[in-house]
Amino acid sequence: MSRIVILGAGMSGFGAAHRLHSQGVKPVLYEKSPFHGGHTASFQFEPGFTFDIGPHVSFTKNPYIQELFAKSVNGEYETVRYNLNNYWQGYWIAHPAHCKLFGLPPQLIVEIVKDFVASQYSGERAINNYEDWLIASYGEKFARTFPMEYNLKYWTTDARNMTTDWLGPRMYRPKLEEVLFGAVSPVTPNIHYVQEFRYPRRNGFGSYLNMFVSEPDLHLGHQVTRIDPKKKILEFANGRQDVYEGLISSLPLPDLIPLIEGVPSDVVDAVNLLACSSCVLVNIGVDRDDVSDAHVSYFYDRDICFSRLNFPHNMSRNNVPPGKSSIQAEVYYSRKYKPLDRQPADYVDLVLADIRKTGLLRPDDRILYSDYSDVPYANVIFDLDRGKALATVHGYLDDAGIAYCGRYGRWGYIWTDEAFVSGEEAAQQVLDKDLVTRR
Repeated sequence: MSRIVILGAGMSGFGAAHRLHSQGVKPVLYEKSPFHGGHTASFQFEPGFTFDIGPHVSFTKNPYIQELFAKSVNGEYETVRYNLNNYWQGYWIAHPAHCKLFGLPPQLIVEIVKDFVASQYSGERAINNYEDWLIASYGEKFARTFPMEYNLKYWTTDARNMTTDWLGPRMYRPKLEEVLFGAVSPVTPNIHYVQEFRYPRRNGFGSYLNMFVSEPDLHLGHQVTRIDPKKKILEFANGRQDVYEGLISSLPLPDLIPLIEGVPSDVVDAVNLLACSSCVLVNIGVDRDDVSDAHVSYFYDRDICFSRLNFPHNMSRNNVPPGKSSIQAEVYYSRKYKPLDRQPADYVDLVLADIRKTGLLRPDDRILYSDYSDVPYANVIFDLDRGKALATVHGYLDDAGIAYCGRYGRWGYIWTDEAFVSGEEAAQQVLDKDLVTRR
C-alpha cells in the first residue's frame, strides 16, 4: 500500500507505525493533541516536577518490548522493586490486603478468615458476575469490606454489574495458609503479580516513545472530523483532507464511530452502550522528600475522594527536584454510572484535604506545585453490556476495512506493552490484507 494512515499518536499508534516502518512503509500519523504520546505522555512543570498521565510503569516480561523500550531511552532506565499498600479507616495495610491482614481489628480478621474458609469449602458456586467471583475467592466479609468498596470508587459501578473478562493475573486467589500467615505475622512474602518494573531515568514514562517519533510522518494538532470508508477519505477540523488505502485507528470507539459516514443504526446503538470511566488527575509537589515510600496506594473509604495515589518521585528521583516528593491522585467518575458531582478544578483542594486526613501530608507541609487534568477516557468498564455491544462495533469496523488497536480501540483492559503490540498487530493485518489483494 502506498498510503497507510494511523489515527492517534499514543502507544498503540506508534506500535502500528513501528511495524510499518520495519516493513519499509512510512505511514502518516495524525494526532489531535499538540503533543504525542496519548495517555503515555509525560510533562515537565516548574519548579522541576515531572508527571505522567496516570501511573505508568513497564513490567512486561516480553523481551522484545523490553529491548525496544530500553533502546528508546538509550538504556537509561531504573529497575525498581514494586511497593504497594492500602489505606482503610486509618490502617495502612500491605498489598495484597487479603494476605496482609496483620494489625487490623481482631474481630474483623476473625470474620474475614471464617468467611474465607467457608468460601473454600462450600462447594462450587455459580459465577455470573464479578461480585460472585469475589465472594467465591475471598469470602463475603473481605469481599464486601475491601474490593467491592474499591470497585465503586475505581470502576464507578457495582461488582455485580461487571464480568470477570478483565481479571487475568490482576486479582490473586490466595491459599488458606497465605491468609492465615498474613493474619498472624507482619512479615509475609510479596505475592503481587508485579515484583519489579522498569521506568525511564529522566523525563517520565513518555520517554519510552522517543525512538519511534521519527518513524511515521507525524502531524500533531489534526483532529479528524469525518471518515468516508467507501471513498477512503479523511477530513480534519483544520480543513485538511487526506486519502488512504489502509486505515488504522487507536481512537476510542465512542469517538470513532460518529465520524464514519453511513454507520448503521444498530452499530450506533451498540457503541452508546460501551462504558468507560473518566478521571480527574490531581498533581501535587511537596517540599519534603519522604511523603511515602510506596509507588501506589489504594484507598477504600468512601469519604476519601480518590481511589489511588501514586508517587512519581519513587518511580525516578529525577521526577522531582532534590529533596522533594510528588503525589498524583486519581478521582474516577463515569457518564453512565457516576457523573462528576463538582467541577474538576474543585478537586485540587478536596484531594489535598483528604491526603492530610490520611496523615501522608502534615499540616505544615509546603505545597510547591498543584494542578489538575480531566481525562475523559480512563478505564474500560467491563459491564454486562460490553461483550455483545463490542462484537457489533468491531464487526462493523472489520467490514468497513478499519483496523483498530489500543485500549480504547480494542476496548479492553490492556497494559502499555500490550497496547504497543496491538498496534503492531493492526498494522500487520493491513499489510496482510494488501498482500492478499495484490495476489
